[in-house]
Amino acid sequence: MKSSDIKFVVQEKYGKIVKGGSCCSGASCCGGTEYNMSSDEYAKAEGYNPDADFGLGCGIPVNYAAIGKGDKVLDLGSGAGNDCFVARALVGESGEVTGLDFTEEMVAKARENCLKKGYTNLIFVKGDIEDMPLPDNKYDVVLSNCVLNLVPDKHKAFLEIFRVLKPGGHFCISDVVTMGELPEKMKTDAEMYVGCVAGAELYDSYLEIISSCGFASVTVHKKSKIDLPENVINSYLTKEEADDFLSSQKGIFSITVTGVKPI
Repeated sequence: MKSSDIKFVVQEKYGKIVKGGSCCSGASCCGGTEYNMSSDEYAKAEGYNPDADFGLGCGIPVNYAAIGKGDKVLDLGSGAGNDCFVARALVGESGEVTGLDFTEEMVAKARENCLKKGYTNLIFVKGDIEDMPLPDNKYDVVLSNCVLNLVPDKHKAFLEIFRVLKPGGHFCISDVVTMGELPEKMKTDAEMYVGCVAGAELYDSYLEIISSCGFASVTVHKKSKIDLPENVINSYLTKEEADDFLSSQKGIFSITVTGVKPI
């Protein structure tokens, strides 16, 4: 699909989630237990807001983000604000958290959630990760949770992250990557794209993109295989392809990675 088509599909599907739909055809995004484990862990975090949690994450980047009091934090693909509310508790009243999302319904929901809390140092902005309407060198920390895999041009996205970070600032991103080439049908189907699979980059390529954009100290803190349910595999693969997929090292993984913008 063309970049514009991909973005339209993502906006349409995530808009439906706000209205009570789902991101794939099933009850959950990609359906794996490991993949959707984060809601229970988020519930234990200070600042957690259940109204902002649609269970769409593939990790908990705030756990590895080293967010400090007074920090300026940017969350990319912030959705209804799940990571933003937790990050706000970490930065305190002297800090500032900005959520960026390009789905109108998600931004509206996040602002509604924020209004209920009465927070003045948490804002939500509508915008594209590949071309952020945000100033250079502003943020101490950039977060993202299972979103960059949906961005067509990941190199451009990481260049934008580099631009908005302060020198010495860092990002912490949880995302979906692949190991080994996935069958073409699984990669190109629009439903799987919003189900967080078809837009996923190969693991090594993902890390190479980060390094090529100028980041230093790139570290993978966590890597977990996402076990797709049998019905999902069978929807996209023949029996022979499915047997090969399950018996090989090929697969879909959630990772949490950090990188630093050099001073």
